Amino acid sequence: MRIRENYNHTLYACYTGYITQAIVNNFIPLLFLTFQDTYGIPLSQITLLITVNFIVQLLVDLAATRFVDRIGYRASAVTAHVFAALGLIGIGVLPDVFPSPFAGLLVSVAFYAVGGGLIEVIVSPIVEACPTTRKAAAMSLLHSFYCWGSVFVVLLSTLFFAAAGIENWKIMALLWALIPIANTIYFTQVPVSALVEDGQGMSIRQLFSTKLFWIFCLLMVCAGASEQSMSQWASAFAESGLKVSKTLGDLAGPCLFSVLMGISRVFYAKFSEKIRLPKFMAASGVLCVASYLVAVFAPVPILGLMGCALCGLSVGIMWPGTFSLAAEACPKGGTAMFALFALAGDLGCSTGPSLVGFVSGQFNGVLQTGLAAAILFPLAFLVGLLLFRETTVRKCKTAVTADIPFFGNISRHSCFFILPLYAGTIITLCRQLNANGMCTSSRLAQILSAQVTTQASLHVGIGPRGNICVKMIPRTFSSIPNCSSLAQAAAFGW
Repeated sequence: MRIRENYNHTLYACYTGYITQAIVNNFIPLLFLTFQDTYGIPLSQITLLITVNFIVQLLVDLAATRFVDRIGYRASAVTAHVFAALGLIGIGVLPDVFPSPFAGLLVSVAFYAVGGGLIEVIVSPIVEACPTTRKAAAMSLLHSFYCWGSVFVVLLSTLFFAAAGIENWKIMALLWALIPIANTIYFTQVPVSALVEDGQGMSIRQLFSTKLFWIFCLLMVCAGASEQSMSQWASAFAESGLKVSKTLGDLAGPCLFSVLMGISRVFYAKFSEKIRLPKFMAASGVLCVASYLVAVFAPVPILGLMGCALCGLSVGIMWPGTFSLAAEACPKGGTAMFALFALAGDLGCSTGPSLVGFVSGQFNGVLQTGLAAAILFPLAFLVGLLLFRETTVRKCKTAVTADIPFFGNISRHSCFFILPLYAGTIITLCRQLNANGMCTSSRLAQILSAQVTTQASLHVGIGPRGNICVKMIPRTFSSIPNCSSLAQAAAFGW
């Protein structure tokens, strides 16, 4: 079968697209200290490169809701890879061309950030639009390639630097640029279908008026925050908090984190027909909470590293799983929905690490306290899943009680378990931090305990039959346009 007629080639191009995104996000951070030594750029300015990358990607996510459907998926994919390639080439060329090396780096980062942001927006809907039967499996497998790309970027770049010398980093930048260049050509040949017919997708106003949309946004924010809170700080946590060497910390922390995250996504792609996605996501959320607890309270370094790595396994399905649930529940969401979800996810990717750094800074740089605070994100993710389930149940008028992961449809008396479980986790955690001397004040415990208790109370109320149940405020839901029917909701079944 010709390339232009074979959608397997479309999937391969999308896989390569996520590898490109992994190159964009993970190669440059390996060179931060090199930039400092070579060009005399202070770390304060180098940090600005991260900020610019993040801001540009967010702006692209937002702008994509307007122009992607107009120019088409193929043109958007080609444009994304062209910008990514230009950015990587610029990294190796522009610092020596511009009067200020930092200006050259800044322009290069802006270029590849446009490419990375656009790839995040369009690749998922392209895969969703492919005529495949196992949509959730395809989505999970797609996102696993970001993990494999991250691992290979770190390993291959490290090997190259060891063999050729770090002074030849410009050559490596040009070599990495060959991948988006090749994929640009590839995307001009593969078949590409539209997710929805022209003009049939939901508008931004319609999305904003849909309850499920905001629940999925919550899930995306929490998924990004749960992932990046650990991955971005894993190396520093291993070195300063667990007192292990940087080499061991990087291999057993961020690197193993990415490997296990990829394994989780491949696992679900393999067994998706036998595993219900909401249940798998709920199990992952619980495991994520456990992994953070292990990392924070591990009595020996090896257990702390295992907690960091286990977090990668737990967060693997959160991001692609949310995309799959949203595509199933709101089939008319279109490109705008995926773009806004990418925006929400990127917001979480920034918020999570920032919270860890801020809280740690308030407690004398003890990273355990920051990671303890980040447990709020996987807990909120679990609450989001409960809200998703209850919203679909209410939409279909099939039940009035709450369906709790691993407990099934629970009685009114059993519902009293919800609030203590939710709030008690953080309360116990904060008290333990104080008891271990990790916090110099009980202020953090007070704040977090009050916040969690308040948030949890929002989701516990009196049902229409007078029973206690988990509910979303407001209690009465309006009709949800273009969302799942009874049959679709049953397919989600927990």
